[in-house]
Amino acid sequence: MTDLNRRRLLGGIAAGAALSALPAAASAGPKWVGAWASSQMVPNPDTTLPPDMASDVTIRQIVRLTQGGRQFRVRLSNVFGTRPLKIGAAHAAISADQMTSRIDPAQARGLTFGGRTAITIPAGAEYVSDPVVMAVTAFTDLTLSLYLPEAASPQTSHPGARIVSYFARGNRVAEAALDGAKTMERWFHISGVDVEASAKSAAIVTLGDSITDGYGVKPGMNARWTDQLARRLQAEARTRHLSVLNHGIGGGRILNDGSGPNAMARFERDVLAQTGVKYLVILEGVNDLGTLTKDAPVSAAAHAQLVEDMIGAYRQMIRRARERGIKVIGATILPFMGFSLYHPDAQNEADRQAVNRWIRTSGAFDAVIDFDRLMADPADPTRLRPDYDSGDHIHPSMAGYKVMGDAVDLRFFQK
Repeated sequence: MTDLNRRRLLGGIAAGAALSALPAAASAGPKWVGAWASSQMVPNPDTTLPPDMASDVTIRQIVRLTQGGRQFRVRLSNVFGTRPLKIGAAHAAISADQMTSRIDPAQARGLTFGGRTAITIPAGAEYVSDPVVMAVTAFTDLTLSLYLPEAASPQTSHPGARIVSYFARGNRVAEAALDGAKTMERWFHISGVDVEASAKSAAIVTLGDSITDGYGVKPGMNARWTDQLARRLQAEARTRHLSVLNHGIGGGRILNDGSGPNAMARFERDVLAQTGVKYLVILEGVNDLGTLTKDAPVSAAAHAQLVEDMIGAYRQMIRRARERGIKVIGATILPFMGFSLYHPDAQNEADRQAVNRWIRTSGAFDAVIDFDRLMADPADPTRLRPDYDSGDHIHPSMAGYKVMGDAVDLRFFQK
Protein backbone atom coordinates (compact mmCIF):
# COMPACT_ATOMS: atom_id res chain seq x y z
CA MET A 1 0.00 0.00 0.00
CA THR A 2 1.40 3.40 -0.95
CA ASP A 3 1.71 6.22 1.59
CA LEU A 4 -0.99 8.13 -0.31
CA ASN A 5 -3.44 5.21 -0.19
CA ARG A 6 -2.62 4.62 3.48
CA ARG A 7 -3.39 8.26 4.28
CA ARG A 8 -6.63 8.02 2.31
CA LEU A 9 -7.64 4.86 4.18
CA LEU A 10 -6.81 6.32 7.59
CA GLY A 11 -8.60 9.53 6.66
CA GLY A 12 -11.67 7.51 5.70
CA ILE A 13 -11.55 5.57 8.97
CA ALA A 14 -11.21 8.78 10.96
CA ALA A 15 -14.09 10.39 9.10
CA GLY A 16 -16.22 7.28 9.61
CA ALA A 17 -15.40 7.28 13.32
CA ALA A 18 -16.41 10.92 13.58
CA LEU A 19 -19.68 10.24 11.78
CA SER A 20 -20.48 7.21 13.91
CA ALA A 21 -19.98 9.30 17.03
CA LEU A 22 -22.63 11.81 16.00
CA PRO A 23 -25.72 9.76 16.94
CA ALA A 24 -24.30 9.02 20.39
CA ALA A 25 -23.59 12.72 20.96
CA ALA A 26 -27.05 13.68 19.71
CA SER A 27 -28.74 11.14 21.97
CA ALA A 28 -27.45 12.96 25.06
CA GLY A 29 -29.89 15.85 24.50
CA PRO A 30 -33.71 16.02 24.27
CA LYS A 31 -35.47 13.67 21.85
CA TRP A 32 -38.88 13.16 20.33
CA VAL A 33 -41.24 10.65 21.92
CA GLY A 34 -44.88 9.85 21.28
CA ALA A 35 -47.23 11.42 23.83
CA TRP A 36 -50.55 10.43 22.23
CA ALA A 37 -51.52 8.16 19.36
CA SER A 38 -54.44 6.23 17.93
CA SER A 39 -54.81 3.42 15.42
CA GLN A 40 -56.21 4.39 12.05
CA MET A 41 -58.94 2.61 10.13
CA VAL A 42 -61.73 3.16 7.59
CA PRO A 43 -64.89 4.11 9.49
CA ASN A 44 -67.97 1.96 9.03
CA PRO A 45 -71.22 3.58 7.84
CA ASP A 46 -72.29 4.36 11.41
CA THR A 47 -69.07 6.23 12.21
CA THR A 48 -68.45 8.00 8.87
CA LEU A 49 -68.81 11.75 8.51
CA PRO A 50 -72.05 12.36 6.57
CA PRO A 51 -71.78 14.34 3.30
CA ASP A 52 -72.93 17.62 4.88
CA MET A 53 -70.07 17.41 7.42
CA ALA A 54 -67.33 15.98 5.20
CA SER A 55 -66.22 19.00 3.10
CA ASP A 56 -65.72 22.74 3.69
CA VAL A 57 -65.62 21.75 7.32
CA THR A 58 -63.54 22.50 10.41
CA ILE A 59 -63.01 19.45 12.59
CA ARG A 60 -61.99 20.25 16.17
CA GLN A 61 -60.69 17.26 18.13
CA ILE A 62 -59.29 16.87 21.64
CA VAL A 63 -56.54 14.47 22.69
CA ARG A 64 -54.95 13.93 26.11
CA LEU A 65 -51.15 13.74 26.19
CA THR A 66 -49.37 11.26 28.46
CA GLN A 67 -45.99 13.01 28.41
CA GLY A 68 -44.88 16.63 28.51
CA GLY A 69 -42.22 18.55 26.62
CA ARG A 70 -40.91 21.95 25.54
CA GLN A 71 -42.42 21.61 22.09
CA PHE A 72 -44.63 19.20 20.16
CA ARG A 73 -45.48 18.12 16.63
CA VAL A 74 -48.65 16.60 15.17
CA ARG A 75 -49.11 13.69 12.78
CA LEU A 76 -51.95 13.84 10.25
CA SER A 77 -53.09 10.74 8.42
CA ASN A 78 -54.49 9.77 5.04
CA VAL A 79 -53.36 6.17 5.47
CA PHE A 80 -56.57 4.66 4.12
CA GLY A 81 -57.32 7.36 1.57
CA THR A 82 -57.31 6.34 -2.08
CA ARG A 83 -57.04 9.99 -3.19
CA PRO A 84 -54.89 12.87 -1.92
CA LEU A 85 -56.28 14.63 1.16
CA LYS A 86 -56.28 18.44 1.17
CA ILE A 87 -55.71 20.17 4.51
CA GLY A 88 -56.61 23.84 4.06
CA ALA A 89 -55.44 24.85 7.54
CA ALA A 90 -54.41 23.18 10.79
CA HIS A 91 -54.24 24.58 14.31
CA ALA A 92 -53.27 23.42 17.81
CA ALA A 93 -54.25 24.88 21.16
CA ILE A 94 -54.60 24.00 24.81
CA SER A 95 -58.21 23.10 25.52
CA ALA A 96 -60.04 25.47 27.85
CA ASP A 97 -62.51 22.70 28.71
CA GLN A 98 -62.21 19.17 27.37
CA MET A 99 -65.99 18.81 27.33
CA THR A 100 -66.53 21.81 25.01
CA SER A 101 -64.96 23.21 21.84
CA ARG A 102 -63.39 26.14 23.69
CA ILE A 103 -59.63 26.72 23.46
CA ASP A 104 -57.22 29.01 25.27
CA PRO A 105 -56.32 31.67 22.63
CA ALA A 106 -53.18 32.56 24.59
CA GLN A 107 -51.89 29.04 24.11
CA ALA A 108 -52.67 28.46 20.45
CA ARG A 109 -50.56 28.11 17.31
CA GLY A 110 -51.16 27.50 13.64
CA LEU A 111 -49.58 24.27 12.37
CA THR A 112 -47.19 24.34 9.44
CA PHE A 113 -45.64 21.61 7.34
CA GLY A 114 -42.29 22.61 5.90
CA GLY A 115 -43.43 26.18 6.45
CA ARG A 116 -46.70 25.70 4.56
CA THR A 117 -50.08 26.23 6.19
CA ALA A 118 -52.00 24.24 3.57
CA ILE A 119 -50.88 20.81 2.38
CA THR A 120 -52.01 17.84 0.34
CA ILE A 121 -51.30 14.44 1.89
CA PRO A 122 -50.85 11.70 -0.73
CA ALA A 123 -53.06 8.63 -0.66
CA GLY A 124 -51.83 6.15 1.94
CA ALA A 125 -49.47 8.65 3.60
CA GLU A 126 -49.00 10.61 6.81
CA TYR A 127 -47.53 14.09 7.32
CA VAL A 128 -45.75 15.37 10.43
CA SER A 129 -46.04 19.05 11.31
CA ASP A 130 -43.17 21.39 12.01
CA PRO A 131 -42.35 21.64 15.74
CA VAL A 132 -44.66 23.89 17.74
CA VAL A 133 -42.68 25.80 20.36
CA MET A 134 -45.16 25.63 23.21
CA ALA A 135 -44.66 23.75 26.47
CA VAL A 136 -47.13 21.01 27.34
CA THR A 137 -47.35 18.70 30.34
CA ALA A 138 -48.56 15.16 30.88
CA PHE A 139 -52.38 15.12 30.78
CA THR A 140 -52.59 18.36 28.81
CA ASP A 141 -55.80 18.29 26.75
CA LEU A 142 -54.62 19.40 23.33
CA THR A 143 -57.17 20.65 20.81
CA LEU A 144 -56.37 19.96 17.14
CA SER A 145 -58.43 21.74 14.49
CA LEU A 146 -58.33 20.85 10.78
CA TYR A 147 -60.01 22.55 7.85
CA LEU A 148 -60.94 20.16 5.04
CA PRO A 149 -61.98 22.02 1.88
CA GLU A 150 -62.85 18.72 0.18
CA ALA A 151 -64.14 15.40 1.49
CA ALA A 152 -61.64 12.60 2.08
CA SER A 153 -62.03 9.50 -0.06
CA PRO A 154 -62.39 7.42 1.99
CA GLN A 155 -62.03 8.87 5.45
CA THR A 156 -59.24 7.74 7.79
CA SER A 157 -60.38 7.72 11.39
CA HIS A 158 -60.43 6.21 14.84
CA PRO A 159 -64.04 5.65 15.99
CA GLY A 160 -63.22 4.94 19.65
CA ALA A 161 -62.25 8.49 20.67
CA ARG A 162 -64.13 8.46 24.02
CA ILE A 163 -64.29 12.26 23.69
CA VAL A 164 -66.52 14.65 21.74
CA SER A 165 -65.29 16.19 18.47
CA TYR A 166 -66.84 19.26 16.83
CA PHE A 167 -67.73 19.97 13.17
CA ALA A 168 -68.51 23.43 11.76
CA ARG A 169 -68.91 24.78 8.24
CA GLY A 170 -66.00 26.83 6.82
CA ASN A 171 -62.46 27.54 7.97
CA ARG A 172 -62.79 28.25 11.70
CA VAL A 173 -59.64 26.55 12.99
CA ALA A 174 -58.45 29.55 15.03
CA GLU A 175 -61.78 30.52 16.59
CA ALA A 176 -61.99 30.44 20.38
CA ALA A 177 -65.12 28.25 20.25
CA LEU A 178 -67.11 26.55 17.50
CA ASP A 179 -70.55 27.77 18.48
CA GLY A 180 -73.33 25.86 16.79
CA ALA A 181 -71.07 22.98 15.79
CA LYS A 182 -72.31 19.44 15.29
CA THR A 183 -70.68 16.69 17.33
CA MET A 184 -69.51 13.09 17.09
CA GLU A 185 -67.44 10.91 19.41
CA ARG A 186 -64.81 10.19 16.76
CA TRP A 187 -61.33 11.25 15.64
CA PHE A 188 -60.57 11.90 11.97
CA HIS A 189 -57.18 12.21 10.23
CA ILE A 190 -55.10 12.61 13.41
CA SER A 191 -52.80 9.76 14.37
CA GLY A 192 -50.20 11.06 16.80
CA VAL A 193 -48.62 13.83 18.84
CA ASP A 194 -44.90 13.75 19.70
CA VAL A 195 -43.22 15.89 22.34
CA GLU A 196 -39.60 16.87 22.75
CA ALA A 197 -38.74 15.28 26.09
CA SER A 198 -35.67 14.18 28.05
CA ALA A 199 -33.06 11.89 26.56
CA LYS A 200 -34.27 8.94 28.64
CA SER A 201 -37.94 9.34 27.64
CA ALA A 202 -39.66 6.39 25.98
CA ALA A 203 -43.11 5.24 24.88
CA ILE A 204 -45.14 2.18 25.82
CA VAL A 205 -47.42 0.93 23.03
CA THR A 206 -50.50 -1.02 24.12
CA LEU A 207 -51.70 -3.14 21.20
CA GLY A 208 -55.18 -4.52 21.58
CA ASP A 209 -58.88 -4.63 20.84
CA SER A 210 -61.92 -2.88 22.35
CA ILE A 211 -60.78 -3.71 25.90
CA THR A 212 -57.70 -1.57 25.32
CA ASP A 213 -59.64 0.96 23.23
CA GLY A 214 -61.90 1.44 26.27
CA TYR A 215 -65.31 0.23 25.15
CA GLY A 216 -67.93 1.56 27.56
CA VAL A 217 -65.88 4.53 28.78
CA LYS A 218 -68.00 7.69 28.56
CA PRO A 219 -66.66 10.88 26.88
CA GLY A 220 -64.13 12.74 28.97
CA MET A 221 -63.83 10.11 31.70
CA ASN A 222 -60.32 9.01 30.66
CA ALA A 223 -61.00 5.71 32.42
CA ARG A 224 -59.42 3.13 30.09
CA TRP A 225 -56.96 0.77 31.76
CA THR A 226 -54.24 2.52 29.77
CA ASP A 227 -55.30 5.89 31.26
CA GLN A 228 -54.89 4.48 34.75
CA LEU A 229 -51.48 3.06 33.80
CA ALA A 230 -50.42 6.49 32.51
CA ARG A 231 -51.50 8.15 35.75
CA ARG A 232 -49.46 5.66 37.77
CA LEU A 233 -46.39 6.16 35.58
CA GLN A 234 -46.53 9.92 36.04
CA ALA A 235 -46.99 9.59 39.80
CA GLU A 236 -43.64 7.77 40.16
CA ALA A 237 -40.37 9.65 39.71
CA ARG A 238 -38.72 6.50 38.35
CA THR A 239 -41.27 6.11 35.53
CA ARG A 240 -42.30 9.70 34.83
CA HIS A 241 -40.29 9.68 31.60
CA LEU A 242 -42.64 7.09 30.06
CA SER A 243 -45.70 7.76 27.91
CA VAL A 244 -48.55 5.43 26.91
CA LEU A 245 -49.74 5.13 23.30
CA ASN A 246 -53.11 3.40 23.07
CA HIS A 247 -53.33 1.31 19.91
CA GLY A 248 -56.53 -0.54 20.64
CA ILE A 249 -59.18 -1.05 17.94
CA GLY A 250 -62.74 -2.08 18.69
CA GLY A 251 -63.35 -5.56 17.28
CA GLY A 252 -59.65 -5.94 16.53
CA ARG A 253 -58.19 -9.36 15.85
CA ILE A 254 -54.70 -10.76 15.49
CA LEU A 255 -55.15 -12.82 12.33
CA ASN A 256 -58.08 -11.42 10.34
CA ASP A 257 -59.53 -7.99 9.76
CA GLY A 258 -62.49 -7.04 11.93
CA SER A 259 -63.88 -3.54 12.17
CA GLY A 260 -60.28 -2.45 11.50
CA PRO A 261 -57.10 -4.02 10.12
CA ASN A 262 -55.69 -7.09 11.85
CA ALA A 263 -52.80 -6.73 14.30
CA MET A 264 -50.28 -8.30 11.95
CA ALA A 265 -51.22 -5.89 9.16
CA ARG A 266 -50.95 -2.79 11.35
CA PHE A 267 -47.95 -3.88 13.40
CA GLU A 268 -45.39 -1.88 11.42
CA ARG A 269 -47.40 1.35 11.57
CA ASP A 270 -48.93 1.05 15.05
CA VAL A 271 -45.92 -0.38 16.89
CA LEU A 272 -42.58 -0.29 15.10
CA ALA A 273 -43.04 3.17 13.55
CA GLN A 274 -44.20 4.84 16.76
CA THR A 275 -41.91 7.61 17.98
CA GLY A 276 -39.62 6.58 20.82
CA VAL A 277 -41.26 3.21 21.49
CA LYS A 278 -39.28 0.97 23.85
CA TYR A 279 -42.01 -1.23 25.34
CA LEU A 280 -44.96 -3.15 23.88
CA VAL A 281 -47.92 -4.68 25.74
CA ILE A 282 -50.01 -7.11 23.67
CA LEU A 283 -53.56 -7.81 24.87
CA GLU A 284 -55.38 -9.21 21.88
CA GLY A 285 -56.98 -12.45 20.76
CA VAL A 286 -60.43 -12.71 22.32
CA ASN A 287 -62.10 -11.73 19.04
CA ASP A 288 -60.09 -14.36 17.13
CA LEU A 289 -61.33 -16.98 19.60
CA GLY A 290 -64.93 -15.80 19.53
CA THR A 291 -65.42 -15.26 15.82
CA LEU A 292 -64.19 -18.76 15.00
CA THR A 293 -67.56 -20.23 15.93
CA LYS A 294 -69.72 -17.09 15.85
CA ASP A 295 -71.77 -18.29 12.87
CA ALA A 296 -71.43 -22.07 13.07
CA PRO A 297 -69.49 -24.79 14.90
CA VAL A 298 -66.13 -25.89 13.48
CA SER A 299 -64.08 -29.06 13.74
CA ALA A 300 -61.64 -29.86 16.53
CA ALA A 301 -58.88 -29.52 13.95
CA ALA A 302 -60.00 -25.96 13.18
CA HIS A 303 -59.88 -25.09 16.88
CA ALA A 304 -56.37 -26.50 17.16
CA GLN A 305 -55.27 -24.64 14.03
CA LEU A 306 -56.52 -21.33 15.41
CA VAL A 307 -54.52 -21.76 18.61
CA GLU A 308 -51.42 -22.65 16.60
CA ASP A 309 -51.88 -19.67 14.26
CA MET A 310 -52.39 -17.24 17.14
CA ILE A 311 -49.23 -18.43 18.87
CA GLY A 312 -47.35 -18.16 15.58
CA ALA A 313 -48.53 -14.56 15.20
CA TYR A 314 -47.46 -13.72 18.76
CA ARG A 315 -44.00 -15.12 17.96
CA GLN A 316 -43.80 -12.98 14.83
CA MET A 317 -44.67 -9.82 16.74
CA ILE A 318 -42.19 -10.61 19.50
CA ARG A 319 -39.38 -11.23 17.04
CA ARG A 320 -40.05 -8.12 14.97
CA ALA A 321 -40.28 -5.92 18.06
CA ARG A 322 -37.10 -7.27 19.62
CA GLU A 323 -35.22 -6.62 16.40
CA ARG A 324 -36.00 -2.93 17.05
CA GLY A 325 -34.89 -3.12 20.70
CA ILE A 326 -38.46 -3.18 22.04
CA LYS A 327 -39.27 -5.13 25.22
CA VAL A 328 -42.44 -7.21 24.71
CA ILE A 329 -44.94 -7.90 27.49
CA GLY A 330 -47.72 -10.42 26.95
CA ALA A 331 -51.13 -10.14 28.61
CA THR A 332 -53.44 -13.11 29.07
CA ILE A 333 -56.87 -13.04 27.41
CA LEU A 334 -59.80 -12.21 29.68
CA PRO A 335 -62.77 -14.60 30.16
CA PHE A 336 -65.71 -14.09 27.81
CA MET A 337 -68.13 -16.92 28.61
CA GLY A 338 -71.68 -15.59 28.38
CA PHE A 339 -70.97 -12.99 25.68
CA SER A 340 -74.09 -13.32 23.53
CA LEU A 341 -72.54 -12.28 20.20
CA TYR A 342 -70.02 -15.13 20.31
CA HIS A 343 -71.99 -17.63 22.46
CA PRO A 344 -68.74 -19.39 23.49
CA ASP A 345 -68.78 -23.01 24.60
CA ALA A 346 -66.37 -25.36 26.34
CA GLN A 347 -64.17 -25.69 23.25
CA ASN A 348 -63.77 -21.91 22.89
CA GLU A 349 -62.81 -21.82 26.56
CA ALA A 350 -60.29 -24.62 26.01
CA ASP A 351 -58.76 -22.58 23.18
CA ARG A 352 -58.47 -19.55 25.45
CA GLN A 353 -56.84 -21.61 28.17
CA ALA A 354 -54.38 -23.08 25.67
CA VAL A 355 -53.33 -19.64 24.42
CA ASN A 356 -53.09 -18.25 27.94
CA ARG A 357 -51.04 -21.22 29.08
CA TRP A 358 -48.56 -20.53 26.30
CA ILE A 359 -48.42 -16.82 27.18
CA ARG A 360 -47.73 -17.66 30.84
CA THR A 361 -45.27 -20.53 30.47
CA SER A 362 -43.51 -20.39 27.11
CA GLY A 363 -40.95 -17.80 28.15
CA ALA A 364 -41.45 -16.13 24.78
CA PHE A 365 -42.35 -12.76 26.32
CA ASP A 366 -40.04 -10.59 28.39
CA ALA A 367 -42.78 -10.37 31.02
CA VAL A 368 -46.43 -11.36 31.48
CA ILE A 369 -49.45 -9.50 32.88
CA ASP A 370 -52.01 -12.09 33.98
CA PHE A 371 -55.22 -10.17 33.35
CA ASP A 372 -57.11 -13.47 33.10
CA ARG A 373 -56.53 -14.46 36.72
CA LEU A 374 -57.04 -10.88 37.87
CA MET A 375 -60.42 -10.45 36.17
CA ALA A 376 -61.90 -13.97 36.37
CA ASP A 377 -64.76 -14.79 38.73
CA PRO A 378 -63.29 -17.03 41.48
CA ALA A 379 -66.57 -18.97 41.53
CA ASP A 380 -66.45 -19.53 37.75
CA PRO A 381 -63.10 -18.66 36.07
CA THR A 382 -64.67 -18.92 32.61
CA ARG A 383 -66.51 -15.64 33.33
CA LEU A 384 -65.57 -12.12 34.30
CA ARG A 385 -65.92 -11.30 37.98
CA PRO A 386 -69.36 -9.65 38.37
CA ASP A 387 -68.04 -6.36 39.79
CA TYR A 388 -65.47 -6.14 36.99
CA ASP A 389 -68.03 -6.97 34.28
CA SER A 390 -69.70 -4.16 32.33
CA GLY A 391 -72.71 -6.44 31.93
CA ASP A 392 -72.03 -7.84 28.48
CA HIS A 393 -69.60 -10.47 29.86
CA ILE A 394 -66.63 -9.48 27.71
CA HIS A 395 -65.84 -5.81 28.41
CA PRO A 396 -64.70 -4.66 31.85
CA SER A 397 -66.64 -2.21 33.96
CA MET A 398 -65.07 1.09 35.03
CA ALA A 399 -63.92 -0.67 38.20
CA GLY A 400 -62.49 -3.46 36.07
CA TYR A 401 -60.50 -1.07 33.87
CA LYS A 402 -59.04 0.61 36.95
CA VAL A 403 -58.04 -2.72 38.47
CA MET A 404 -56.32 -3.64 35.21
CA GLY A 405 -54.38 -0.38 35.12
CA ASP A 406 -53.41 -0.80 38.77
CA ALA A 407 -52.22 -4.38 38.23
CA VAL A 408 -49.45 -3.61 35.73
CA ASP A 409 -46.08 -3.97 37.46
CA LEU A 410 -44.19 -0.74 36.79
CA ARG A 411 -40.92 -2.60 37.24
CA PHE A 412 -41.52 -4.05 33.76
CA PHE A 413 -40.61 -0.61 32.39
CA GLN A 414 -37.43 -0.09 34.34
CA LYS A 415 -34.05 -1.17 33.07
